[in-house]
Amino acid sequence: MNVDDVVAEKIAAARARAEATKRRRAALAAARQRGLAARHAQKLARLRAQESSADPEKENQ
Repeated sequence: MNVDDVVAEKIAAARARAEATKRRRAALAAARQRGLAARHAQKLARLRAQESSADPEKENQ
């Protein structure tokens, strides 16, 4: 095994680590977006419920 082989292995290992990090970050970003969307939907539903219970005349119009 010569120096070029060792360097090639190190480069391949570094690329694999970088790719794994990229996949992990993408998965976390996707989970974060789903969480934000769920919280936003929950907030809108809560505001709609609060608005309809505060002003029952709006429902009749």
